Amino acid sequence: MATQSLRNPNRRPTHPGAVLREDVLPALKMTQKDFADWIGVSRLSVSELVNEKRTVTPDMAMRLGKALGNGPQIWLRMQQTFDLWELAQRDTYHSIKTLELV
Repeated sequence: MATQSLRNPNRRPTHPGAVLREDVLPALKMTQKDFADWIGVSRLSVSELVNEKRTVTPDMAMRLGKALGNGPQIWLRMQQTFDLWELAQRDTYHSIKTLELV
């Protein structure tokens, strides 16, 4: 049974860095540097993530999930949803025809 998302498929998904910038860091009352120190990465890594110039890697997902107590999967799913939507906007894949199995 396929599950359907409540998210509008025409709307760009939220980048996980935006969630950190808009929701997580303000709720924690932490600076990017303090958060970077907490999870053991450079301030630049967090800065690039919250400014949507860096993706959430499995390593970063583990760090975020551990620090925030919500596990790495949510961060990887957010990143995957964002990446796939971005790719679907390109003309690159429109010429690929679906194979029919007999």
